Amino acid sequence: MANKRLSMRKIKDVLRLHFEKGLGFRQISRSLNISHNSVGGYLRRARLAGISWPLPDDMTEQALEALLFPPHPKAKPDTRPMPDWATVHTERKRRSVTLALLWEEYKADNPDGLQYSQFCERYRAFVGKLKPSMRQVHLAGEKLFVDYAGQTISIQDPGTGEVREAQVFVAVLGASNYTFAEVTWSQSLPDWIGSHVRAFAFFGGVPHILVPDNLRSGVSKASRYEPELNATYNDMARHYGTAVVPTRVRKPKDKSKVEVGVLIVERWILARLRNLTFFSLLEANIAVSELLTDLNTRPFQKLPGCRREAFETLDLPALLPLPGEQYEYADWKLATVNIDYHIEVDRHYYSVPHSLVKKRLEVRITERAIECFHKGQRVASHVRSHKKGRHTTIPEHMPKSHREYAGWTPEKIKNWAAKIGPSVMAFVEKVMESRQHPVQGFRSAMGVIRLAKQYDNPRLEAACARALHIGSYSYKSVASILKSGLDQQPLHTPVDDAPTPAHGNLRGRIYYGREGQC
Repeated sequence: MANKRLSMRKIKDVLRLHFEKGLGFRQISRSLNISHNSVGGYLRRARLAGISWPLPDDMTEQALEALLFPPHPKAKPDTRPMPDWATVHTERKRRSVTLALLWEEYKADNPDGLQYSQFCERYRAFVGKLKPSMRQVHLAGEKLFVDYAGQTISIQDPGTGEVREAQVFVAVLGASNYTFAEVTWSQSLPDWIGSHVRAFAFFGGVPHILVPDNLRSGVSKASRYEPELNATYNDMARHYGTAVVPTRVRKPKDKSKVEVGVLIVERWILARLRNLTFFSLLEANIAVSELLTDLNTRPFQKLPGCRREAFETLDLPALLPLPGEQYEYADWKLATVNIDYHIEVDRHYYSVPHSLVKKRLEVRITERAIECFHKGQRVASHVRSHKKGRHTTIPEHMPKSHREYAGWTPEKIKNWAAKIGPSVMAFVEKVMESRQHPVQGFRSAMGVIRLAKQYDNPRLEAACARALHIGSYSYKSVASILKSGLDQQPLHTPVDDAPTPAHGNLRGRIYYGREGQC
């Protein structure tokens, strides 16, 4: 109030100096230390109000202020019919629906209604009052935002009492905000892929685009423009006919939908479970599932309906259909085809066409199968085997008479071995004879021959002689003899008071070269 009285006093001084003293705008400005624009404004208001100088004795400051600053006339209430802005916002999420189309439909029902510019302006004002996660317009069925919650769920082992922290996966559909959440042991690639598969089953369809954050499980190399996707994640997306478009680095608006979804899951689900003790992953997921149903049926605050209703109306009809078979988790690796036209997976060897020797292949590994690809084309497929050191060979992959491509033959390998010594040649011959096909022994034979570069020819010859003597025809046996120096000990016929019992896991004293042994 003191500031207003001071302001009115200055206005009176402006009137006095102008009418009584005849001073100009700039002179009054310097005298009262106010801008000359303010001086002009006050005098213009006085002229419009018909105020002259001197002021009447009975005029109060309040009366003068009312004359100089009259209230604006009240606008007439807008009697035009207004659109239901919540419905407009929901309809915009349908594919190909624009504001112009919605305005035309509104105008057809209300010829005296808002013009297009006013329609857009008032719609934007309505959207500005919504939560950030609801402001963006996402097309129905288009995007699924996926991430992990920051909070975890504690699961106690009933036997040991050990407590383990489990992760919470969250997926939110863009148009309806329909939410999926589940508990997994980790954020590893198998759990990440499995959560996606279960999310698609939960939704009953597949979104056109997956939008993950730059989580290492899904994105091998983060980049604002060209992120490099994990091969398994890309393989899963290809199986379901969807695309993966990670959020851009340092662009928080790209993932605001899932961040709000994560926050809601933490507040409405995890916070309610904070005082419960779970003894298995299944127990935790049952509890989460029950609260998830409550979350998806909770009414929106500023939009009609709830997440489930919006999902059934918008997203569900627009989702891609689920494929006939559920995706089977697969790892990918790069493998170079060996001279025996086999590639190695978990120490088992699988054949590919012999023309691909020395080529680099992509290998898809599932629990049941091994698939090999060269330049995007599948060149071999095998039932997976977990037998270590064994071979799975398709006869059609072998060249005529089991001869390797580019001249690799058992005779050539034996000739190379003979240049080192007769025992080396005899050993590689035994190696190839012990296999179903000689080519399956090429890898071991060549490995033994290459040991000469590390230990020299005489030592390799002695090591092969010892390996032949004990009847152990493998690369590991020769490498072990050389590493332990047994090749430098004399080879004798053992004399033993008590014979060693025959057993598959006992090599006998000969192998270890102790006193009284060879």
